[in-house]
Amino acid sequence: MTATPHLALPYIEPAQAMKHITHNEAIFALDMLVQLAVLDRDLAAPPASPAEGDRYLLPLAPTGDWAGHANAVAVWDGAAWLFYPPAPGWLSFVADEALLVYWSGTTWLPVIASAPRFGINTTADATNRLAVKSDAVLLSHDDATPGTGDLRVSLNKLAPSKTASFLFESNWSARAEFGLTGDDSFHLKLSADGSAWSEILVADPATARLGIGTATPAARLDVDGTLRLKSYTIATLPAATATGQLAFVSDETGGAIIAFSDGTNWRRVTDRALVS
Repeated sequence: MTATPHLALPYIEPAQAMKHITHNEAIFALDMLVQLAVLDRDLAAPPASPAEGDRYLLPLAPTGDWAGHANAVAVWDGAAWLFYPPAPGWLSFVADEALLVYWSGTTWLPVIASAPRFGINTTADATNRLAVKSDAVLLSHDDATPGTGDLRVSLNKLAPSKTASFLFESNWSARAEFGLTGDDSFHLKLSADGSAWSEILVADPATARLGIGTATPAARLDVDGTLRLKSYTIATLPAATATGQLAFVSDETGGAIIAFSDGTNWRRVTDRALVS
């Protein structure tokens, strides 16, 4: 056996002359491959002026002096390129991407791309496979991606009877939830104790109806309970230019009353007389 099984480091043979050459070759390979960090992993051709010790992960079809060494680790020794074929499980830090990759046996892949769990400043578990402990989280659009700079977060559930929602907790006790909870209607729910829930708002996608306090709205707007309109004096009523506004007028002649706008004036709902 003339070389080690994993890194292919050359052995010094018995009675070998010029032993230092073999030894130095092995030391150089160790220096290049242990704690492997490369400059780039997507260059097709070697750089024009590499520095001694520069390392690269080669693509599937490299060219020039790299031709024929697909996926290898290429190292410039100061005079020529040396090539080290990777073995499954090798890790390398890619400097220009600040990314840790591994050799799968067929390609270099990001380490986190296949991680079953990932925790940031906390420990992920079987349920919370992605866990983040932070005072704030920022999601921003990628302006380098062709498009309009949109940003969308998708929550996908298995079936209508399942849940896709955002849950808000206070000291690990649930207080509010919104999303698709148990059906395909949009729900907003509140809880004072984390166990008993009140439906505050339900929007039915099949009928485009909105229910406040009811889970089965029977009209475009269905309110289970009383309504309270903002109170105005005659002098503070807003412009009546938007038809169909409602307001409570506190100082109307004859007593407080509900009024509506007709596009020009405010009128009493009881007799359509102008508010005065």
